[in-house]
Amino acid sequence: MTEQFRDCAEPGLMDKLMDYLPARFRPGAAVVPVVRLSGTIGSVTPLRPGLTLSGVARMLERAFAVRNARAVALVINSPGGSPVQSRQIYLRIRQLAAEKKLPVLAFVEDVAASGGYMIACAGDEIFCDPSSILGSIGVIGGTFGFQEAIKRLGIERRLYTAGEHKAMLDPFLPEDPDDVARLKAIQREIHAIFIALVKGSRGARLKGADDVLFTGEYWVGDTAVGLGLADGVGDLRSTLRARYGEKVLTPVIAQPTGLLSGLLGRRSPGAGSLVALDGVGVAGLPDELISALETRAIWAKFGF
Repeated sequence: MTEQFRDCAEPGLMDKLMDYLPARFRPGAAVVPVVRLSGTIGSVTPLRPGLTLSGVARMLERAFAVRNARAVALVINSPGGSPVQSRQIYLRIRQLAAEKKLPVLAFVEDVAASGGYMIACAGDEIFCDPSSILGSIGVIGGTFGFQEAIKRLGIERRLYTAGEHKAMLDPFLPEDPDDVARLKAIQREIHAIFIALVKGSRGARLKGADDVLFTGEYWVGDTAVGLGLADGVGDLRSTLRARYGEKVLTPVIAQPTGLLSGLLGRRSPGAGSLVALDGVGVAGLPDELISALETRAIWAKFGF
């Protein structure tokens, strides 16, 4: 449509018409849409939906469809969470980048650790602040043991299962070494998948040895750059201006908000349980409190 106007317009008229177009639709405009991915991954409760593929897919698709886009920027601030959701978000970003033939630039804010770093690896380049925390390439799982507590309270545990290992790691039963061995075997498999993803994404840029990079340790920005986990120290605004010019446009692609978006299906997995919070809402509070404590604990691990 722009070319048709250009062909039929009088000299100078086209320039005047361009003044009425939004800047990002003008020919030659450098546009880098920005997507913010913030929070724990896969941690979903009614009032605290975490990052999931279903929750961010539409936002990512909109970013990669922006007209005149020269690249897509990801702003990441996540301490991690579900390895499955982390990898699915990573894969969707890489699929869209390949389809649209657009580079992806990842910018780490406070933290890109564990699953958060996995998502950052979807960037063709990773930038961070000198005080950002990156890494934690490992797998963690935990629970509690309440068997002695219920004994003291005079509570008898009654559990009925079909399947020898169905009650594996039940917190109200004594810990079984065989169950722990099975869990650790699963963790090793997931860890191997994580390591392969990082190596496949970062390739020869990785400078540290495996027994340094993949122990679950994490580092601040400059050290992470030295280890090849990131490509440089830099903020989004300065980096994009240096690369695409002072007039680069950086529209933020946000999730739809409001009642209409909820009616159209924006709810994240588990949002249907909001019904339980109608009225007084007491039913959902214990789960919500536990979720808040778990989320706080994940962030606190990195000092936030």
